[in-house]
Amino acid sequence: MKNSITALHPTFANPSRRELLKWAVAASAPLTYSFSAAQTPLKHNPFSLGVASGSPNYHSVVLWTRLMPPEAGDLDQFSSSNVTVTWEVADDELFKVNRRSGQVMALAALANSVHLELEGLQSDRWYFYRFQLENAQSTVGRTRTLPHPNAVVQKLRIAYASCQRWEHGYFSAYHHMCQENLDLVLFLGDYIYEYAGAANAVRLPTGGWVNSLSDYRNRYALHKSEKSLQAMHAQCPWLITWDDHEVSNDYAGLERGQSGNISFDFSAQRARAYQAFYEHMPLRASALTRAIEGLATGAEMRIYGQVAYGQLANIYLLDDRQYRDRQVCNKGLGYGSGWVDPDQCEAWLDPQRTLLGMAQEKWLDQSFAKAHTEQRTWNILSQQSLFGRRDYKLGAGYYLWNDGWDGYSSARQRMTKSMQNHALNNPVLIGGDIHENWVGHVMADAYQDDSATIGVEFCGAGITARSAGNSKLAARLAENPHFIFADSERKGYGVVEFTAKQIQTELRVVDDVRQRQTKIETLAKFTVEAGVPQVQRTA
Repeated sequence: MKNSITALHPTFANPSRRELLKWAVAASAPLTYSFSAAQTPLKHNPFSLGVASGSPNYHSVVLWTRLMPPEAGDLDQFSSSNVTVTWEVADDELFKVNRRSGQVMALAALANSVHLELEGLQSDRWYFYRFQLENAQSTVGRTRTLPHPNAVVQKLRIAYASCQRWEHGYFSAYHHMCQENLDLVLFLGDYIYEYAGAANAVRLPTGGWVNSLSDYRNRYALHKSEKSLQAMHAQCPWLITWDDHEVSNDYAGLERGQSGNISFDFSAQRARAYQAFYEHMPLRASALTRAIEGLATGAEMRIYGQVAYGQLANIYLLDDRQYRDRQVCNKGLGYGSGWVDPDQCEAWLDPQRTLLGMAQEKWLDQSFAKAHTEQRTWNILSQQSLFGRRDYKLGAGYYLWNDGWDGYSSARQRMTKSMQNHALNNPVLIGGDIHENWVGHVMADAYQDDSATIGVEFCGAGITARSAGNSKLAARLAENPHFIFADSERKGYGVVEFTAKQIQTELRVVDDVRQRQTKIETLAKFTVEAGVPQVQRTA
């Protein structure tokens, strides 16, 4: 290996002196809560939430786990002290080839979660990893680094998923995803739902409405208890963003959404939700730009970013919740979202309104400019929602949902202009949120069906979250001809394989999310040739 592997304890960008001292002390604290395998072996499995990896680049990856207590009713705390955990990484799953090991701190302040940042890895390589605490050992995970940005790459195979609501069914789609031989998973939001329940629920979550830090931690622990989800996390690294339900339905920046107890201080609730998200995801410590304490005062949690997959692709991960302006023209000026006639909404085309925030928009425009000079074949924009116009009013006029890109038309137009200004190679937008499969074209002007086609779009149906059914879908497709396919019944995920010549996309769906054991099938297949922004259905 070119470099020895190093493990980084959490470090934070631009911390105050007080924060720096606090985290330095925590990271270097001696083991104060320990077990002797010979004298007091653990009688429970502290790794019951499994393992995960994510935030990969060509020389580094984050390995995650969280230590859980023996009492199922007290999920928010393993102990009142920090715990030292042993990690192992090797080239083989028996841990005999190039085995390396060390220790990392599971901080009590972060729910005894581990975010092990391994540096000095070889590019474009698969690795196996596991954790150990005394006599207890985690499951074995598999992860990989990305190819060097200058490397010639033959293929990239990804899956995209979103919207896994506990009440609506089982996460059995992940059991099948494990067989897809993937390089990466793109998770595009709604990892948990904050709701207390649902009509005709398949199963009910514990804990009711989610508001407190304990509530969020428990809800993540509940979702991560699903074995098929654990298995998929252990298969390959994930690139993860959030949507609204990780905090509150349809929230916008620091404006509350429609769910939960409205008497709560929403900025404090958002801070608790963001902390729990960090605790349960394989994210780099740099995401916490001002440490955990900063979240309570509205500090940014930086989860958007970009990585290169050799010379084959750029992958952009966007955040359309944290920085957005509030939705406009809701009935009664209520919080959250709704259907709007834009002709009756003066603010609809306000050029100052933003979905990504101006700082993220500027970063994305600069990234597109850089991409033009680098000339990678594909530019994959992983984001939360449907990008193209989706008009629900038949005939003249429009009836549009104000929570997605339709509700931020000027921001969408700025993005398509940026793509055109920088002659962005082969944009592929991948989204979630809407609980339906939609496949189509990215238009230069979303309101002009005869404008230039500048990219393609695949928006996923979600793992379990319900949708309205297909009874009106044919008419809606006719009203929105830039889309060539839609389905509002089946649940699952998408698989996209990228090569230098084309992409092939399969919409993979299960037969019934209400059953623990499901069958998988391909709902439809599509191809896109490099240099030709046209989606062709092939099956």
